[in-house]
Amino acid sequence: MLGMLFNDKECRELDYVLRKELDEMLLDLSDQRLDQDIRGAIAKRYNTIFRMYARFAPSKELSKYARRTRVQAKP
Repeated sequence: MLGMLFNDKECRELDYVLRKELDEMLLDLSDQRLDQDIRGAIAKRYNTIFRMYARFAPSKELSKYARRTRVQAKP
């Protein structure tokens, strides 16, 4: 675990960078031309960035980036 201290300006910049990264990954995930393996790798990275963003984002903002996960029932 690593701790960091940011001032207000740095927090706003980190917020902006993470949101832009999430937006780009959502766009990539919606691209049906990408290979399934690549989309899987992007989805894993999305989850990591999303968890980082969830640590300081307000719940209203966070809900914009929540993805539905498909849960398949076992036969």
